Amino acid sequence: MPKNTPSRNTVRLTRRGRFALIAAGAVVAGTAVAVPLLTLEGTLHRAPHRATAPTTLVIPEGWRAVQVYDAVDKALHLAPGTTRRSLPQAGLKLPNDAGGNPEGYLFPATYPLDGRTTPQSLLSAMVDTANRRFHGAPVAAGARRTALNVYQAVTVASIVQAEAGTTDEMGKVARVVFNRLARGMPLQMDSTLNYALGRSTLRTSEKDTRLDSPYNSYRRMGLPPTPIDNPGEQAMRAALDPPAGNWLYFVTVKPGDTRFTANLEEHERNVAEFNRNQQHVAPTVR
Repeated sequence: MPKNTPSRNTVRLTRRGRFALIAAGAVVAGTAVAVPLLTLEGTLHRAPHRATAPTTLVIPEGWRAVQVYDAVDKALHLAPGTTRRSLPQAGLKLPNDAGGNPEGYLFPATYPLDGRTTPQSLLSAMVDTANRRFHGAPVAAGARRTALNVYQAVTVASIVQAEAGTTDEMGKVARVVFNRLARGMPLQMDSTLNYALGRSTLRTSEKDTRLDSPYNSYRRMGLPPTPIDNPGEQAMRAALDPPAGNWLYFVTVKPGDTRFTANLEEHERNVAEFNRNQQHVAPTVR
């Protein structure tokens, strides 16, 4: 959520983060589900064990790469860290701009599992799916309309995926990003800061905003160096064709009530209302 630099005690809202927002988490479908499911609170619940193996792995929209790696390890019953260590051998067909980092290109979808499935084959399937969805002519044309290359468009889509609470909000969030870039304003998105800190939280402190990181969009201008999660098609469409509007700020005052504005004073009143609503809500860090 973009906002002006606040006072020391100001509570900031992280719009979504999507770090642990999918209630089902690492969703493994099939005749058996023995893979732990990550809940909103970050606790693990294990489904009843059955004799047969899972047949599919569902990667939800907005998961970060580290969550995908963990889900693949669990689905294939591998030691933690195995999938991440397999990256150099996977031969992933990533854009040059990615520098070998698949963040943003582990496309959210349902992937089949069988006795031949390996971490490398799953990661390759995810990246190949992303390339098919992201690198067609319509996407390239949309990126050009917004003065971005495709990798930058995926980065914007990842922010939209993290920040928008609903699909209806995605276009407006994308427009805020572009309006701020056009005005030479820092994005000031809590989602990018949370990515740097490896967390998702509803509260961001002034100390947090002083973090020395290229993902700290309070201090650094422009887009973060990579996507901050793996966006779905709706977020990508919003990044490529956002609606017209002059919005520069937004805040979810309460569930279902996200307010977009171009007026700083109005935004500060909205943030104050959010802060009042949060006085009796315990901080949530995942």
